[in-house]
Amino acid sequence: MKYTTLPGTDLKVSKICLGTMTWGEQNTEAEGHEQMDYALEQGVNFFDTAELYSVPARKETYGSTEKIIGSWFKKTGNRDKIILASKIAGPGYSNKHIRQTGFSKDAIHEAVDGSLERLQTDYIDLYQLHWPERNANFFGQKGYEHDENEQWQDNFAEILETLNDLIRQGKIRHIGVSNETPYGVMRFLEESRKNSLPKMVTVQNPYSLLNRLYETGLAEISMRENVGLLPYSPLAFGVLSGKYLSGKPENARITLFPNFSRYSGKQASEATRKYYDLAGKNGLSLAQMALAFVNQQPFVTSNIIGATTMEQLKENIDSIDVELSGEVLKEINNIHKQIPNPAP
Repeated sequence: MKYTTLPGTDLKVSKICLGTMTWGEQNTEAEGHEQMDYALEQGVNFFDTAELYSVPARKETYGSTEKIIGSWFKKTGNRDKIILASKIAGPGYSNKHIRQTGFSKDAIHEAVDGSLERLQTDYIDLYQLHWPERNANFFGQKGYEHDENEQWQDNFAEILETLNDLIRQGKIRHIGVSNETPYGVMRFLEESRKNSLPKMVTVQNPYSLLNRLYETGLAEISMRENVGLLPYSPLAFGVLSGKYLSGKPENARITLFPNFSRYSGKQASEATRKYYDLAGKNGLSLAQMALAFVNQQPFVTSNIIGATTMEQLKENIDSIDVELSGEVLKEINNIHKQIPNPAP
């Protein structure tokens, strides 16, 4: 395993982060425990979860993933070996069963306390805002559309003040954002500097061969402001494993949940085929090439992989040992120029 640190902290994290959002829906508690056991044995010490999980977000499974992690901590006593990240759910179309009070002081305190109870721990190492409260960065929307009737009021400083209170209480250690825009990241950074408040140290946004939008705006922020990317969906909901090129396998995510089809359009499929052929030409599996591409980006702190089977998990973790040559990277960029960002 390779390691880095969360930007601006002394926390050493593995370059591969274990994503957990299928536990409680596609994976049982026992399977979640098996994945955590194996990941830790392979040197993965960074786990990411959220109060929203498992997915798809449903009232019946709200918090189920955190409960599975909590039962593993209780069973194994391994809490001190793990850097743990979780998130508060922002208001969203699929979150109506949680709370609709946004990132108010009471909402943040309620969310943190609930997560700590489910996770059976006293602290969360990295606490993230899952979605902006603003009407921005929705799935399937590449650009920003201004809404004159939006009800959101500027509250960046107030959010940081609330999170600072929780840091002082020892309930969380560091903070980050998720599904955020360049505007949102820079406003948080501005408020933290101006008011001597905690800094957002990470951004958790989608990033993969099929979605490189992070490179426009946010990558420069990462490098110049020392805010690391924690990329999710590096395999584009499994599309970049190549398993959908000849149909929809039984029990695969897109087969089970057709609304997870943002990476399944005609252009995305065409690009996936090109990347599949390129990987094969260079003696690689598509999944490992796709993950290695993400691993090698200088703005990436840790690559969030997820799996529903142990076979997938092993292949994904092993991608840390794959180093793409300059020629392969050049060919990847040639395909990207032909079909840029085919899926938002």
